[in-house]
Amino acid sequence: MRRACVLMTVVLGMLSLGALPVDDYPQVRRGASLKFPRDHGSHPQFRVEWWYITGWLRAKEGGEFGMQITFFRNRPRVAEDVASRFAPRQLLFAHAALSDPGAGRLLHDQRAARAGFGLAEAGEGRTDVAIDDWSLRQTDSGYATEVAAREFQFALRFEAKQPVLLEGERGFSRKGPNPAQASFSYSWPHLEVGGSIVLKGRRLEVSGVAWLDHEWSSEALSEQAAGWDWIGVNLEDGGALMAFRVRAKDGGTFWSGGTWRGADGRVRVLQPSEVRFTPLKRWRSPRTQTEYPVSMRVEAGRLSLELEPLMEDQELDARAGTGTVYWEGAVRARQGEKTAGLGYLELTGYWKPIAF
Repeated sequence: MRRACVLMTVVLGMLSLGALPVDDYPQVRRGASLKFPRDHGSHPQFRVEWWYITGWLRAKEGGEFGMQITFFRNRPRVAEDVASRFAPRQLLFAHAALSDPGAGRLLHDQRAARAGFGLAEAGEGRTDVAIDDWSLRQTDSGYATEVAAREFQFALRFEAKQPVLLEGERGFSRKGPNPAQASFSYSWPHLEVGGSIVLKGRRLEVSGVAWLDHEWSSEALSEQAAGWDWIGVNLEDGGALMAFRVRAKDGGTFWSGGTWRGADGRVRVLQPSEVRFTPLKRWRSPRTQTEYPVSMRVEAGRLSLELEPLMEDQELDARAGTGTVYWEGAVRARQGEKTAGLGYLELTGYWKPIAF
Protein backbone atom coordinates (compact mmCIF):
# COMPACT_ATOMS: atom_id res chain seq x y z
CA MET A 1 0.00 0.00 0.00
CA ARG A 2 2.62 1.93 0.98
CA ARG A 3 4.10 4.47 -0.51
CA ALA A 4 1.30 4.55 -2.86
CA CYS A 5 -0.45 7.83 -2.22
CA VAL A 6 1.84 9.73 -4.56
CA LEU A 7 1.74 7.01 -7.14
CA MET A 8 -2.03 6.69 -7.10
CA THR A 9 -2.26 10.42 -7.87
CA VAL A 10 -0.15 9.81 -10.97
CA VAL A 11 -2.13 6.72 -11.95
CA LEU A 12 -5.42 8.59 -11.77
CA GLY A 13 -3.96 11.29 -13.95
CA MET A 14 -2.91 8.68 -16.49
CA LEU A 15 -6.40 7.17 -16.50
CA SER A 16 -7.81 10.60 -17.36
CA LEU A 17 -5.49 10.61 -20.39
CA GLY A 18 -6.94 7.38 -21.71
CA ALA A 19 -5.14 4.58 -19.87
CA LEU A 20 -6.84 1.19 -19.92
CA PRO A 21 -9.02 0.04 -16.99
CA VAL A 22 -7.65 -2.04 -14.16
CA ASP A 23 -9.08 -5.25 -15.67
CA ASP A 24 -6.41 -5.01 -18.37
CA TYR A 25 -3.61 -5.30 -15.81
CA PRO A 26 -2.62 -8.56 -14.10
CA GLN A 27 -4.31 -8.95 -10.74
CA VAL A 28 -2.96 -9.91 -7.34
CA ARG A 29 -4.21 -13.40 -6.52
CA ARG A 30 -4.32 -15.19 -3.20
CA GLY A 31 -2.22 -18.34 -3.13
CA ALA A 32 0.52 -17.15 -5.48
CA SER A 33 4.04 -17.85 -4.18
CA LEU A 34 6.71 -15.17 -4.18
CA LYS A 35 10.01 -16.47 -5.53
CA PHE A 36 13.42 -14.96 -4.84
CA PRO A 37 15.58 -13.55 -6.23
CA ARG A 38 13.12 -13.07 -9.13
CA ASP A 39 10.60 -11.08 -7.11
CA HIS A 40 13.20 -8.63 -5.83
CA GLY A 41 13.11 -7.16 -9.34
CA SER A 42 10.56 -5.18 -11.30
CA HIS A 43 7.13 -6.55 -12.31
CA PRO A 44 6.49 -4.33 -15.34
CA GLN A 45 3.12 -5.87 -16.28
CA PHE A 46 1.54 -4.67 -13.02
CA ARG A 47 0.13 -1.20 -12.69
CA VAL A 48 2.20 0.15 -9.79
CA GLU A 49 5.26 -0.87 -7.81
CA TRP A 50 7.57 0.64 -5.22
CA TRP A 51 10.83 -0.06 -3.40
CA TYR A 52 11.12 1.84 -0.15
CA ILE A 53 13.94 2.04 2.39
CA THR A 54 13.70 3.93 5.67
CA GLY A 55 16.12 3.98 8.55
CA TRP A 56 17.86 5.62 11.48
CA LEU A 57 21.44 6.81 11.01
CA ARG A 58 24.02 7.75 13.63
CA ALA A 59 27.02 9.85 12.62
CA LYS A 60 30.45 8.82 13.87
CA GLU A 61 30.91 12.41 15.06
CA GLY A 62 27.56 12.31 16.89
CA GLY A 63 23.98 13.04 15.97
CA GLU A 64 20.98 11.06 14.75
CA PHE A 65 19.20 11.30 11.41
CA GLY A 66 16.29 9.68 9.63
CA MET A 67 16.63 8.64 5.99
CA GLN A 68 14.09 7.65 3.36
CA ILE A 69 14.55 6.57 -0.26
CA THR A 70 11.63 5.49 -2.45
CA PHE A 71 11.50 4.43 -6.10
CA PHE A 72 8.11 4.10 -7.79
CA ARG A 73 7.28 2.43 -11.10
CA ASN A 74 4.02 2.98 -12.99
CA ARG A 75 2.69 1.33 -16.14
CA PRO A 76 0.23 3.92 -17.48
CA ARG A 77 -0.79 1.96 -20.62
CA VAL A 78 -1.27 5.11 -22.67
CA ALA A 79 1.20 4.51 -25.52
CA GLU A 80 2.15 0.84 -25.57
CA ASP A 81 1.43 0.47 -29.28
CA VAL A 82 3.53 3.48 -30.22
CA ALA A 83 6.84 2.50 -31.81
CA SER A 84 8.76 5.56 -30.62
CA ARG A 85 11.39 5.05 -27.93
CA PHE A 86 9.96 8.19 -26.32
CA ALA A 87 6.62 6.49 -25.59
CA PRO A 88 6.04 6.47 -21.80
CA ARG A 89 5.51 2.70 -21.39
CA GLN A 90 6.97 2.79 -17.88
CA LEU A 91 7.21 5.87 -15.66
CA LEU A 92 9.63 6.12 -12.74
CA PHE A 93 9.52 8.46 -9.74
CA ALA A 94 11.78 8.77 -6.73
CA HIS A 95 11.70 10.56 -3.39
CA ALA A 96 14.61 10.96 -0.97
CA ALA A 97 14.52 12.65 2.42
CA LEU A 98 16.79 13.32 5.38
CA SER A 99 15.37 14.11 8.81
CA ASP A 100 17.93 16.42 10.40
CA PRO A 101 17.05 17.76 13.88
CA GLY A 102 19.79 20.35 13.41
CA ALA A 103 17.93 21.83 10.43
CA GLY A 104 14.58 21.59 12.20
CA ARG A 105 12.78 20.47 9.04
CA LEU A 106 12.72 17.63 6.56
CA LEU A 107 15.23 17.94 3.73
CA HIS A 108 13.84 16.27 0.62
CA ASP A 109 14.10 16.04 -3.15
CA GLN A 110 12.44 14.12 -5.98
CA ARG A 111 12.99 12.83 -9.51
CA ALA A 112 10.73 11.66 -12.34
CA ALA A 113 11.41 10.20 -15.79
CA ARG A 114 10.11 7.82 -18.42
CA ALA A 115 12.08 4.59 -18.45
CA GLY A 116 14.67 4.13 -21.16
CA PHE A 117 17.72 5.61 -22.84
CA GLY A 118 19.94 4.23 -20.05
CA LEU A 119 18.87 7.14 -17.84
CA ALA A 120 15.96 5.61 -15.95
CA GLU A 121 15.40 1.87 -15.50
CA ALA A 122 13.71 -0.70 -13.29
CA GLY A 123 15.39 -4.04 -13.94
CA GLU A 124 13.77 -7.45 -13.65
CA GLY A 125 15.15 -10.41 -11.69
CA ARG A 126 16.83 -8.35 -8.96
CA THR A 127 16.45 -4.88 -7.48
CA ASP A 128 18.05 -2.44 -9.92
CA VAL A 129 16.22 0.90 -10.12
CA ALA A 130 17.71 4.21 -11.13
CA ILE A 131 16.87 7.71 -12.31
CA ASP A 132 19.98 9.55 -13.49
CA ASP A 133 22.41 9.63 -10.53
CA TRP A 134 19.90 8.22 -8.04
CA SER A 135 19.96 4.43 -7.69
CA LEU A 136 19.01 1.49 -5.49
CA ARG A 137 20.70 -1.77 -6.44
CA GLN A 138 20.82 -5.22 -4.94
CA THR A 139 24.21 -6.59 -3.90
CA ASP A 140 25.33 -10.07 -2.87
CA SER A 141 24.54 -9.27 0.77
CA GLY A 142 21.87 -6.58 0.63
CA TYR A 143 21.54 -3.26 -1.16
CA ALA A 144 23.48 -0.13 -2.08
CA THR A 145 22.16 3.33 -2.86
CA GLU A 146 23.55 6.53 -4.32
CA VAL A 147 21.48 9.72 -4.14
CA ALA A 148 22.64 13.22 -5.02
CA ALA A 149 19.88 15.54 -3.78
CA ARG A 150 19.95 19.32 -3.67
CA GLU A 151 20.67 19.63 0.07
CA PHE A 152 22.25 16.27 0.88
CA GLN A 153 23.82 13.14 -0.58
CA PHE A 154 23.59 9.46 0.33
CA ALA A 155 26.17 6.75 -0.33
CA LEU A 156 24.86 3.89 1.77
CA ARG A 157 25.04 0.10 2.00
CA PHE A 158 22.39 -2.09 3.59
CA GLU A 159 23.47 -5.53 4.80
CA ALA A 160 20.79 -8.16 5.37
CA LYS A 161 20.97 -9.82 8.79
CA GLN A 162 17.58 -11.54 8.71
CA PRO A 163 15.44 -13.27 6.07
CA VAL A 164 12.71 -11.40 4.21
CA LEU A 165 9.36 -10.99 5.95
CA LEU A 166 6.38 -11.90 3.76
CA GLU A 167 3.51 -9.55 4.54
CA GLY A 168 -0.03 -10.81 5.01
CA GLU A 169 -0.76 -14.33 3.77
CA ARG A 170 2.68 -15.38 2.45
CA GLY A 171 3.02 -12.11 0.56
CA PHE A 172 -0.67 -11.55 -0.27
CA SER A 173 -1.45 -8.35 1.63
CA ARG A 174 -5.11 -7.34 1.96
CA LYS A 175 -5.98 -3.62 1.92
CA GLY A 176 -9.76 -3.89 2.25
CA PRO A 177 -12.72 -6.25 2.70
CA ASN A 178 -12.74 -7.00 -1.03
CA PRO A 179 -9.97 -9.58 -1.70
CA ALA A 180 -9.21 -7.79 -4.97
CA GLN A 181 -7.99 -4.82 -2.89
CA ALA A 182 -4.60 -6.36 -2.27
CA SER A 183 -0.93 -6.23 -3.19
CA PHE A 184 2.04 -8.56 -3.28
CA SER A 185 4.29 -7.35 -0.50
CA TYR A 186 7.36 -8.24 1.51
CA SER A 187 9.72 -6.43 3.87
CA TRP A 188 13.35 -6.80 4.81
CA PRO A 189 13.78 -5.56 8.38
CA HIS A 190 16.96 -5.08 10.42
CA LEU A 191 19.17 -4.06 7.52
CA GLU A 192 22.55 -2.97 8.90
CA VAL A 193 23.51 0.41 7.44
CA GLY A 194 26.98 1.76 6.70
CA GLY A 195 28.37 4.49 4.48
CA SER A 196 28.20 8.25 4.40
CA ILE A 197 25.95 11.26 3.98
CA VAL A 198 26.96 14.72 2.81
CA LEU A 199 25.25 17.58 4.60
CA LYS A 200 26.12 21.25 4.19
CA GLY A 201 29.22 20.22 2.27
CA ARG A 202 30.46 18.01 5.09
CA ARG A 203 30.83 14.26 4.70
CA LEU A 204 29.70 12.25 7.72
CA GLU A 205 30.39 8.55 8.23
CA VAL A 206 27.20 6.89 9.45
CA SER A 207 25.87 3.56 10.67
CA GLY A 208 22.40 2.46 11.66
CA VAL A 209 19.45 0.20 11.01
CA ALA A 210 16.98 0.24 8.11
CA TRP A 211 13.82 -1.38 6.77
CA LEU A 212 12.96 -2.17 3.12
CA ASP A 213 9.50 -2.63 1.63
CA HIS A 214 8.80 -3.88 -1.88
CA GLU A 215 5.22 -3.95 -3.08
CA TRP A 216 3.35 -4.24 -6.40
CA SER A 217 -0.30 -4.21 -7.39
CA SER A 218 -2.83 -3.22 -10.04
CA GLU A 219 -5.73 -2.26 -7.77
CA ALA A 220 -6.36 1.10 -6.10
CA LEU A 221 -7.77 1.31 -2.60
CA SER A 222 -11.52 1.54 -2.03
CA GLU A 223 -13.28 4.81 -2.87
CA GLN A 224 -14.31 4.87 0.78
CA ALA A 225 -10.67 5.31 1.86
CA ALA A 226 -9.24 8.75 2.63
CA GLY A 227 -5.63 7.80 3.47
CA TRP A 228 -3.66 5.63 5.83
CA ASP A 229 -1.28 5.41 8.77
CA TRP A 230 1.61 2.92 8.51
CA ILE A 231 4.58 1.89 10.61
CA GLY A 232 7.61 -0.34 10.11
CA VAL A 233 9.59 -0.85 13.33
CA ASN A 234 12.83 -2.74 13.93
CA LEU A 235 12.31 -3.98 17.49
CA GLU A 236 15.15 -3.99 20.00
CA ASP A 237 14.65 -7.69 20.76
CA GLY A 238 15.35 -8.59 17.11
CA GLY A 239 11.70 -8.76 16.11
CA ALA A 240 9.93 -6.64 13.51
CA LEU A 241 6.48 -5.06 13.25
CA MET A 242 4.59 -3.74 10.24
CA ALA A 243 1.13 -2.37 10.98
CA PHE A 244 -1.28 -0.10 9.14
CA ARG A 245 -4.79 1.24 9.12
CA VAL A 246 -6.66 2.57 6.10
CA ARG A 247 -8.75 5.50 7.29
CA ALA A 248 -12.34 6.00 6.15
CA LYS A 249 -13.59 9.38 5.00
CA ASP A 250 -15.53 9.81 8.25
CA GLY A 251 -12.28 9.54 10.24
CA GLY A 252 -12.80 5.97 11.38
CA THR A 253 -10.89 2.86 10.35
CA PHE A 254 -11.87 1.30 7.02
CA TRP A 255 -9.36 -1.58 7.18
CA SER A 256 -6.27 -2.49 9.16
CA GLY A 257 -3.70 -5.23 9.41
CA GLY A 258 -0.05 -6.06 9.85
CA THR A 259 2.63 -8.66 10.37
CA TRP A 260 4.66 -9.24 13.53
CA ARG A 261 7.79 -11.36 13.64
CA GLY A 262 8.80 -12.09 17.19
CA ALA A 263 12.27 -12.36 18.66
CA ASP A 264 11.98 -16.15 18.25
CA GLY A 265 11.42 -15.79 14.49
CA ARG A 266 7.77 -16.81 14.57
CA VAL A 267 5.52 -14.77 12.28
CA ARG A 268 1.98 -13.75 13.15
CA VAL A 269 -0.42 -12.17 10.66
CA LEU A 270 -2.46 -9.51 12.45
CA GLN A 271 -6.19 -9.36 11.76
CA PRO A 272 -8.08 -6.05 11.39
CA SER A 273 -9.54 -6.34 14.89
CA GLU A 274 -6.05 -6.63 16.40
CA VAL A 275 -4.60 -3.35 15.09
CA ARG A 276 -5.39 0.05 16.56
CA PHE A 277 -3.79 3.49 16.08
CA THR A 278 -4.53 6.12 18.75
CA PRO A 279 -3.18 9.69 18.32
CA LEU A 280 -1.27 11.01 21.33
CA LYS A 281 0.07 14.32 20.01
CA ARG A 282 -0.65 16.41 16.94
CA TRP A 283 1.55 18.84 15.03
CA ARG A 284 0.40 21.54 12.61
CA SER A 285 2.54 22.35 9.59
CA PRO A 286 3.42 26.06 9.36
CA ARG A 287 3.51 25.72 5.56
CA THR A 288 0.32 23.80 4.68
CA GLN A 289 -1.59 24.18 7.97
CA THR A 290 -2.14 20.41 7.87
CA GLU A 291 -2.45 18.72 11.26
CA TYR A 292 -0.77 15.32 11.69
CA PRO A 293 -0.89 12.85 14.64
CA VAL A 294 2.91 12.63 14.84
CA SER A 295 2.87 10.68 18.12
CA MET A 296 0.80 7.49 18.24
CA ARG A 297 -0.05 4.56 20.44
CA VAL A 298 -0.09 1.45 18.26
CA GLU A 299 -1.66 -1.76 19.51
CA ALA A 300 -0.85 -4.80 17.40
CA GLY A 301 -1.98 -8.05 18.92
CA ARG A 302 -0.32 -8.34 22.34
CA LEU A 303 2.22 -5.66 21.44
CA SER A 304 1.63 -2.05 22.49
CA LEU A 305 4.04 0.73 21.48
CA GLU A 306 4.11 4.49 21.85
CA LEU A 307 5.73 6.28 18.93
CA GLU A 308 7.70 9.52 19.39
CA PRO A 309 9.04 11.40 16.36
CA LEU A 310 12.73 12.20 15.99
CA MET A 311 11.43 15.68 15.13
CA GLU A 312 7.95 17.00 14.50
CA ASP A 313 8.49 18.64 11.11
CA GLN A 314 8.87 15.65 8.78
CA GLU A 315 6.29 16.79 6.24
CA LEU A 316 7.12 16.02 2.60
CA ASP A 317 5.63 18.43 0.09
CA ALA A 318 5.63 16.70 -3.31
CA ARG A 319 3.10 18.93 -5.05
CA ALA A 320 5.70 20.06 -7.57
CA GLY A 321 6.29 16.45 -8.63
CA THR A 322 3.68 13.84 -7.81
CA GLY A 323 1.04 16.23 -6.55
CA THR A 324 0.56 15.45 -2.87
CA VAL A 325 1.70 16.30 0.66
CA TYR A 326 2.22 13.75 3.42
CA TRP A 327 4.14 13.21 6.68
CA GLU A 328 6.76 10.52 6.80
CA GLY A 329 9.37 10.39 9.50
CA ALA A 330 11.67 8.61 11.88
CA VAL A 331 10.04 7.53 15.14
CA ARG A 332 11.28 5.89 18.31
CA ALA A 333 9.03 3.16 19.73
CA ARG A 334 8.74 3.04 23.52
CA GLN A 335 7.21 0.78 26.12
CA GLY A 336 7.04 2.95 29.21
CA GLU A 337 10.48 4.53 29.68
CA LYS A 338 12.20 1.83 27.66
CA THR A 339 13.10 2.16 23.97
CA ALA A 340 11.50 -0.82 22.23
CA GLY A 341 12.57 -0.10 18.66
CA LEU A 342 13.33 2.34 15.87
CA GLY A 343 11.20 2.80 12.79
CA TYR A 344 9.23 5.02 10.47
CA LEU A 345 5.67 6.35 10.53
CA GLU A 346 3.79 7.39 7.38
CA LEU A 347 0.66 9.57 7.50
CA THR A 348 -1.21 10.19 4.24
CA GLY A 349 -4.51 11.82 3.35
CA TYR A 350 -4.34 14.48 6.07
CA TRP A 351 -3.55 17.33 3.69
CA LYS A 352 -6.39 16.24 1.42
CA PRO A 353 -8.36 12.99 1.32
CA ILE A 354 -6.86 10.87 -1.44
CA ALA A 355 -9.21 10.25 -4.35
CA PHE A 356 -8.90 6.57 -5.30
